[in-house]
Amino acid sequence: MAEQANNPLHGKTLEMIVTHLVEYYGWEELGHKINIDCFNNNPSIKSSLTFLRRTPWARKKVEDLYIYINKR
Repeated sequence: MAEQANNPLHGKTLEMIVTHLVEYYGWEELGHKINIDCFNNNPSIKSSLTFLRRTPWARKKVEDLYIYINKR
């Protein structure tokens, strides 16, 4: 459990992370920050989650952006 103490994503679901980023940036700006189709073409939380769960590199970018905005 000590390992998780310093993990900023501990207890956060992917849905919570994406929802927070959409509320913070909006879909358009989020699509500029992370240029992936699920944020740029008919974006929705559901379609984004489906894509991000299957695409580790894109999920990492989303998680890294979430960590970045929460450390400021």
